[in-house]
Amino acid sequence: MSSGGSRNRSGPSADPNSERSQQRGLTYKLLPREGFSGRVPAFPLPKPSPRERAVWALLWRTPQAAMWNVERHRMLAIGHYCRLLVRAESVDCPVGVHTQIHRYSDQLGITPAGMKENGWRVQADEVAQKRTEATETEPEKPTAAPKGAPKRRLRAV
Repeated sequence: MSSGGSRNRSGPSADPNSERSQQRGLTYKLLPREGFSGRVPAFPLPKPSPRERAVWALLWRTPQAAMWNVERHRMLAIGHYCRLLVRAESVDCPVGVHTQIHRYSDQLGITPAGMKENGWRVQADEVAQKRTEATETEPEKPTAAPKGAPKRRLRAV
């Protein structure tokens, strides 16, 4: 076991909005909110099952796939991740497979922690933000009590 030095996820995570992060040049790469729209590459491992092909196609429509397309060295890891996901669907799957899936999820930026580790962020939905801001600024209309509502619901017996 190594001693000393910085480790992955040790200490507080860097805040990209802080002055220190700006001085260090820490920025996040924005991923397309609607997902990757390019061509799905061929499955990198031999003899994929139909289910593996289906999961592969779904993975390549996620926002993270936009970066995977740029960083082609991740192809084998994505293929192994896909194969493990399919294997985990069986009832008699060993626990170690689920552990490996979690590790791949982080490495490939599928989990929020993995996205932060890779320096990725999904673009904000500006339309939804504006819609939320507009509804928050509208004054609430008072609701009138229904006519004939009893003032006292419970009575002592």
